[in-house]
Amino acid sequence: MTKTIAVAGKGGTGKTTLSALLIRSLLRRTRGPILAIDADPATNLHMALGLGMPATVGEIRETMLVTAQAGQLGVSITRQDYLSREVQMALEEGDQFDLLAMGRPEGQGCYCAVNHLLRQIVDMLGRNYEYVVIDNEAGMEHISRRTTKDVDLLLIVTDPTVRGVRAAQGIASLGKDVEVNVRRMMLVVNRVQGELPPPLRAAMDELGLELAGLIPADDRIGDYDALGKPLVSLNGDSPAIREIDAMAARFLGSL
Repeated sequence: MTKTIAVAGKGGTGKTTLSALLIRSLLRRTRGPILAIDADPATNLHMALGLGMPATVGEIRETMLVTAQAGQLGVSITRQDYLSREVQMALEEGDQFDLLAMGRPEGQGCYCAVNHLLRQIVDMLGRNYEYVVIDNEAGMEHISRRTTKDVDLLLIVTDPTVRGVRAAQGIASLGKDVEVNVRRMMLVVNRVQGELPPPLRAAMDELGLELAGLIPADDRIGDYDALGKPLVSLNGDSPAIREIDAMAARFLGSL
């Protein structure tokens, strides 16, 4: 059965880094294929995974609407079949994993029917994979509207600040309110240097989320990003890699 892991948090907390390194860890723990979904309109997960720039679902949606409005879609193919074919073709293939990029938000006009079809298609596509990892945008928009209807684990990422934890609290509240079945939420504190100060610990305790892990600040990640090297090629000597591997081992068995 497919397990869906979504990564959320305010901007700049390292969601894409965590998503890529989590995929790296999963690839070493499973034989089944993994689907990575880049749900951030900025679309940069492909670089962390060492893949080319993919076509996006947003582009597919826009092209289909323009084609349909011009009367050029034809009668031999339904909108669902058209979208399903185009989404399959948009998959960027890696080694034991594929990447689907959601792309930019909607423009003007009504997208409700198209988004509903896309949500069904993405859910059906995900069933072919052992794990689906969603690198979400800063809010919960893609999870609630266009990406999926079920999330087995929502990892909420924060930087090691009280302000960041407060933002994580808002995202946790949204996770309870959206029309998505979020089965479990956990907190990830990223770029930790040394011991956490007591006010930060108190804010985390007040948040009441189960702690998934404390990921240490790691200069090698910054070096890889600066050089455009894929994060999935980092070896086990990286402190962040070691913690993410340990974190994955702790929670995967209970999904």
